[in-house]
Amino acid sequence: MHIIRFTIMAALAIGLLPFSSSAFADTDYPPQIKPIIEQRCMVCHGCYDAPCQLKLDAWAGLQRGANKDEVYDGGRLRAANMTRLFEDAQTTDEWRQKGFYPVLNDTDPDAGTLSRILELKQQHPIPSGDKLPDSFDFSLDRDQQCPKPDEFDSFASDYPLWGMPYGLPGLNGDEHEKLTRWLRDGSPGMARPAPTTAEQAEIDRWEAFFNGDSLKRQLMARYIYEHLFIGDLYFSDPGEKASYYKLVRSRTPPGEPIDIIATRRPYDSPGKDKFYYRLQPLRFTVLDKRHMPYSLSRARMQRWQALFINADYEVTDLPSYETSVASNPFIAFHDLPVQSRYKFMLDEARFTIMGFIKGPVCRGQVALNVIDDHFWVVFLDPKDKGANQTAKFLARESKNLRLPTARSSILISLLQWRNYSRDQLKFLRAKADYVSQRTGGGHGKLDLDLIWDGDGHNDNATLTIFRHNDSASVVKGFVGHQPKTAWVIDYSLLERIHYLLVA
Repeated sequence: MHIIRFTIMAALAIGLLPFSSSAFADTDYPPQIKPIIEQRCMVCHGCYDAPCQLKLDAWAGLQRGANKDEVYDGGRLRAANMTRLFEDAQTTDEWRQKGFYPVLNDTDPDAGTLSRILELKQQHPIPSGDKLPDSFDFSLDRDQQCPKPDEFDSFASDYPLWGMPYGLPGLNGDEHEKLTRWLRDGSPGMARPAPTTAEQAEIDRWEAFFNGDSLKRQLMARYIYEHLFIGDLYFSDPGEKASYYKLVRSRTPPGEPIDIIATRRPYDSPGKDKFYYRLQPLRFTVLDKRHMPYSLSRARMQRWQALFINADYEVTDLPSYETSVASNPFIAFHDLPVQSRYKFMLDEARFTIMGFIKGPVCRGQVALNVIDDHFWVVFLDPKDKGANQTAKFLARESKNLRLPTARSSILISLLQWRNYSRDQLKFLRAKADYVSQRTGGGHGKLDLDLIWDGDGHNDNATLTIFRHNDSASVVKGFVGHQPKTAWVIDYSLLERIHYLLVA
């Protein structure tokens, strides 16, 4: 009794919060538990496609629990249900309605699935030897075992070596004792620190920038959001420990708690005429697999002001969120100068290319099995003298540049594939004619002068991609021996890569 009383008093003294079944608070793991979770659990259980959808990169993910449905299902014909933590449900009851079941037991913590699967590894450690037994299955398409509490006895009998961490040595004595004691205490969390005064000033500054009233500012904000929604945004100077934020759409204005508008795609309709772009503190532990940092500096704001606000163009109407418009950036953002759009992406070209390589899903072979193990990337110079003609050409070809529309059924897209293929061929023929006109008759020539040099200072001008089976990395510069292939990317291709593979 004295131990229990001391534990509760200590928890209150250091700001630990018991789990509330009504909602997920802005809560993190306590400091003595977080390093264990991060070092021993999070690499496998930190992505959208975590085994059994048990996401442990946030305290709320542990409270949410597990789900037997697999994120990847190559045989499905319709879009999967979305289960993004902090987005698609906000309360425990809502997650239970989506098929999630608890891995903790409030009444008897030792009977919780997490406690039992950790104890299973202690009872049946990894066998000694140079090779693990064949009973371990590390294939990507293995049958997942996601036992509910009343199924655990059968699971433990069938798979005694499958305690957690799976296929790895168990927790050491100190780690196991700390984690077990914490689970027995009700797995309390700790309130995340609020933004500092300086951080809040930056939040206010940027939210005011993104929520301007003019049509120019509204169109600019929509374009930026659709390209940065996947990024981890930060304000701090290099060398400082950064606090990261997500750019989200909210029903509530700056100054009020964020009420996120969750949509399947960033260009889907927000469902109401008035909404706001907000900066939401990142509630997950940063994982290299999906981390895409993007700086929001004073210089960045000035750059965007020059590209999108001070540029000489006019916006008379905002584009609709109708699927045929919203899913085609060449139509939706027709009024934005092509050069401004292209320069926006080139400024952080590594981030732009990294979008289809990284992301919330860590199983990357679906996007990466079509690329080589090593290749270089360069870009056409946005200062092309024929920029105005290029803009007119893209406007004429905008219908042939349409992308597969946002439909709920994959089957429908397959039936329409011939139409998309026909449009693609039309565009390629038109592009070949256009290039021929631009380079023939003494109007120009195809040489290295067409390649962007980063304006003499931007190290995003040349990139190298290394693929490692189902993961890949993007580094700046030409790295390694000369590869067998290289990509030369222009604006239209860069935009399509983003909207086809990221947005």
